Amino acid sequence: AFSFTRAAHALPVVTGEMPAAMRSYPIVFVGPGNQPVVITGLRQGENLFVDRDGQWAKPHYIPAYARRYPFILADDGGQGSGRLALCVDRASDRVVEQAAATERGGKVAPFFAGTEATETTKQALAFCNQYQMDFAATHAMVDQIAGHGLFVERRSTVTLENGEVLNLTDFKIIDEDAFNRLSDDAFLDLRKSGALTLVYCHLASTNSWSSVIHQAALYKAG
Repeated sequence: AFSFTRAAHALPVVTGEMPAAMRSYPIVFVGPGNQPVVITGLRQGENLFVDRDGQWAKPHYIPAYARRYPFILADDGGQGSGRLALCVDRASDRVVEQAAATERGGKVAPFFAGTEATETTKQALAFCNQYQMDFAATHAMVDQIAGHGLFVERRSTVTLENGEVLNLTDFKIIDEDAFNRLSDDAFLDLRKSGALTLVYCHLASTNSWSSVIHQAALYKAG
């Protein structure tokens, strides 16, 4: 279940998942670091793609940021030591004491077998490790795009299917005109880094505002 994302109107994404994510969500950039996110809601505190039971709306792509939960990699030594440890949110409804799970007759996937990590834990570690690497690579691409002066502030007005008008603020997009004016050397610089995938997926994702608007109508009806 994805109940923990019900109040998330935007979720971080990495470049590798953007080709899938752009079909359902607009991809924009937020904050001083220009973090790429998918728009999952049109109001603060409302994720239109998660129902009351915590189920993600089909057939929409589920961001890796949500799929990795309740696991996360965190700084193990503190103060930016560079050493990461696999952590789990014990408050998650996905994490229960083994005895309690056994009493309920549920399927148990323990974290450890004795002192050894189980296959479930190894898979979680591999997934989170790959996500962390993709996250770092994506930020390097974003910094490169910013270095070419391609980000611009944007405000957007969205009209819902019921006629309600919402104003969205505090996000950035890539200026397509400025991108098309890049010199050959600057364009090749982005291509060599892999950043062009991010640029093109972001630009194509502007068509997915209609997906969010349609989901808003379904969400209200439900």
